[in-house]
Amino acid sequence: MKKFFLLFIVLAVFLSYGQMNAQSRILTLEDAIHLALENNTDIKVSLMNTEKSRAAVREAFGYALPSLDLSASFAHFLKKPKMPFPDFEALLTNATYNILFEEGVIPRDESKFIPMQTQLQSFAQTNNYEASLTLSQILFSSTVFRGIGASQIYYDLSVAELRNTIGKTKLNVERAFYGSLLMKEMLYITKASFENAQENLRNVKALFEQGLVSDFDRMQAEVQVENIRPTLLQMENMLATTINDFKMVLGVERSLDIDVKGEFVYVAEELPDETDIIDFALRNNHGLQSLKLKMDVDEAFIDLDVSEYWPTLAAFGSYTYAGSADKWDFQNYNSTTVGISFSMNLWKGQRTKNRVQQATITYKQTEQQLEQLRDYITNQAKAKLLELKRVQSLVEAQERNVNLAARAYEIATIRYKEGTGNQLEVQNADVALKQARTNRIQSIHSYIITKYELEQIMGKIDPDYINPYIPKN
Repeated sequence: MKKFFLLFIVLAVFLSYGQMNAQSRILTLEDAIHLALENNTDIKVSLMNTEKSRAAVREAFGYALPSLDLSASFAHFLKKPKMPFPDFEALLTNATYNILFEEGVIPRDESKFIPMQTQLQSFAQTNNYEASLTLSQILFSSTVFRGIGASQIYYDLSVAELRNTIGKTKLNVERAFYGSLLMKEMLYITKASFENAQENLRNVKALFEQGLVSDFDRMQAEVQVENIRPTLLQMENMLATTINDFKMVLGVERSLDIDVKGEFVYVAEELPDETDIIDFALRNNHGLQSLKLKMDVDEAFIDLDVSEYWPTLAAFGSYTYAGSADKWDFQNYNSTTVGISFSMNLWKGQRTKNRVQQATITYKQTEQQLEQLRDYITNQAKAKLLELKRVQSLVEAQERNVNLAARAYEIATIRYKEGTGNQLEVQNADVALKQARTNRIQSIHSYIITKYELEQIMGKIDPDYINPYIPKN
């Protein structure tokens, strides 16, 4: 019995622990945004691009710094190379006889001279080695200096793209969060309607048992309950689907059980002037800033290609230590060299000209995209502002409409209980109440999402979301 009792305790603890782990993770909007920023794949890719561009900046600076190279080699000839060269024996013999003849030591005899010919001779030794240390420094190179500027602009572009990605991710989270919250509210409204129908059915059954209403009224009440039940199940499935989509936006496992915590709160506020909104958006929109920097990058590449027309001037110095021997008794020597090199391309088959032309066309394409994006942002800002104004004019009226519909349902229920009303009034009042609640919550949802979309168009985002991900120089 003691063993069974201990086993029971262990199982109880294990099951309670499993239930604690199975509890939903409840997320507020702030929690969801931070979680998505940590897990979002696009942000991870943007961060890698930023690190890559920082490395490119450092690489570009490296071309302007001195370069120190060490090289060494050893060679052993299995068969020495030979080259044609005048016959030294004939040359020495002829020179000797010529001196003797001129000094009168012996009488001149032309037959003593040997015909001059070339012979294959080797001047290399079997073993050779060489070690060289070379230092070089660019004194002037337009390509190097332009490359440094282009790489810095490219880094700024990657940071702007990162900001843009964070802003888009934040907006996607806000949409998914409030979409899930909307489905919860819709499920709550449907449940409230279902409970109203069940309560009405209980009232009708009680009146039917007392003989105060007909069997037709009872059947109508039952039909009303069963008509709402499929809608309730559909809402539950839609909520589950919305939560799964929300998990994808967050970048978490599908098996993780999560829930959203929040409410739809409408706060009446004075909207800015349309001109002010458009001007702010055209100055601060992250996508627009990225495209402007893309134009700067394209312009820098034009300058980079043009720089190939300019010469390159560099200083260099080298120290060499070498030796050679037929066996291993090397004769060693060293040499030191300093100098300045000048290089300039005079003709490349118009390759540089064509590269400049291609880069110029790319710049013009980006310029057209920028103008198109300006127009799009202007139109979107106007549309979102109009939507906010439209919803503002509806929300207060819909709030009053919900109160009226609730009061009408209450009156219809009381009238039916007192025998002065009928089931049709109760059903119509319930449908009107459900529709009024739905319209109200959808309008507030539309207002909140439109407001977030307008903020994203205007480039308004809390620095706390961006600063942790911007690399520190």
